[in-house]
Amino acid sequence: MTRRTTAALLVTLVTLGAAGTAAAILGREKEPEPTPDGPAATTTVRRQTLAEQIKIDGSLGYGDPAPMRSGATGTVTWLPKETATIRPGGTLLRVDNRPVVLLGGVLPLYRPLAPGTEGPDVRQFERNLRAFGYDGFTVDDEYTASTAQAVRRWQERLGLPRTGTVTTSWAVVAPGSIRIAELKVRIGDPGTGAVLTYTGTAAVVTVKAPAADAAWAAPGVKVSVALPGGKQASGKVKHVGARATGAEGEDPTVPVTIALTGRPDTGGPRESPVEVTYTGRQRNDVLTVPVPALLALADGGYGLQVVENGTSRYLAVQVGMFAEGRAEVSGSGLAEGMTVGMPA
Repeated sequence: MTRRTTAALLVTLVTLGAAGTAAAILGREKEPEPTPDGPAATTTVRRQTLAEQIKIDGSLGYGDPAPMRSGATGTVTWLPKETATIRPGGTLLRVDNRPVVLLGGVLPLYRPLAPGTEGPDVRQFERNLRAFGYDGFTVDDEYTASTAQAVRRWQERLGLPRTGTVTTSWAVVAPGSIRIAELKVRIGDPGTGAVLTYTGTAAVVTVKAPAADAAWAAPGVKVSVALPGGKQASGKVKHVGARATGAEGEDPTVPVTIALTGRPDTGGPRESPVEVTYTGRQRNDVLTVPVPALLALADGGYGLQVVENGTSRYLAVQVGMFAEGRAEVSGSGLAEGMTVGMPA
């Protein structure tokens, strides 16, 4: 009688790629026969959508406040309440009982606007004046006598001297409607200088993304936000800081501002912690297994230990995307619902 030799099976734990997951190396001389010895634990092949996701804690609020300066000389006689919303055309404060009015735009009021003045700051102001309901002038880069006449009508309504000239003594520019964050002066203080800080009126989410993992953050990138109370909202990256910062001994971070899109119901306090999720690469309707279920084969590639009818066999598979602790797998003979082995 001749002695029959059987294939030797060597199983050793190794590290599976960058995922840092222990897998088994299967060394073999030929394809092993089914064995009655089953694995210590099993799992099931699932069909699902697999997505690479980055989750990061953030804060729901109104963003970082910006300072506002007034050029009005005199004594502060009225102030708005903190958290109040001021729209273009509204009164920011009163100095000597005269209003300091908000204008909308991006160019500061850096010079008096009077007949003969020309430039983009004139066009910006005239757009405001037209939005406030005044006409009889052309919205362009030239401040004309017709513009001055409309300004006089506006000044009369505000209770200001009818000069027809716009100056920093009674007008201040901001990007649009603002929310008062903090008052820097009190009634009775001088009206010149930094009088308050403000933010936009729409809720935003701010996060400090680790600099080493912030490649996802770019203006326009879409994210989802888990709001207080379990509600979800969609968002879009609005601004990314130009440089990373961090205290000594801490990993540097990049500030990212996210605008909530649509009309989200923030549900609960405006200023509260939230979780931001960025979804990158995505694979729909694919077969997946937990990463530890993969076996690294000695002759290359990966396999699964398929368990069925009380026995197990090894099936070679192709591995695709890794995400959420699972791996995309495919191959001949692989099917949803199969039971496969897991390491002890």
